[in-house]
Amino acid sequence: MPTELPYAADAEVSLSYDELEVLRIQHEKEQAQAHVTVQTKFNYAWGLVKSPIRDHQVEGVRLLQEIYRAEPARRRECLYYLALGHYKMGNFDEAKRFNALLLEKEPTNMQAQSLAQLIDKGVAREGYIGMALAGGAAAIGTILLAGLVRRATRR
Repeated sequence: MPTELPYAADAEVSLSYDELEVLRIQHEKEQAQAHVTVQTKFNYAWGLVKSPIRDHQVEGVRLLQEIYRAEPARRRECLYYLALGHYKMGNFDEAKRFNALLLEKEPTNMQAQSLAQLIDKGVAREGYIGMALAGGAAAIGTILLAGLVRRATRR
């Protein structure tokens, strides 16, 4: 398997403001008519999840979860974007869970395989950051302790 799969491009590519606005207007128009079609809701959620803005991603995931619960026939297509949304928000455990469900159903799904690699890299990056923070805190603690010991021995 190649190290870099191009299929999870959704993780980096956003819709333009105007493209997302078209989806939002359609969603709001149907809401005003008291009936939002599943396709309109999915399209808007998809656009929100792809956004670089966290509030959009949160709303997109919320809408996708509604579709996932209410429309069993649409679950497969929701799984990838739920995984993607959680990945983009840094919720790696949730991203992994949704992506694993998709890979269970479709083990050869290249998008899901690629997203799994991105999630694993995110988990590793988060682990490295955690280790660096812990190491930094330990170093500061050691410096403070050494200073206290020096002060105590001078008295």
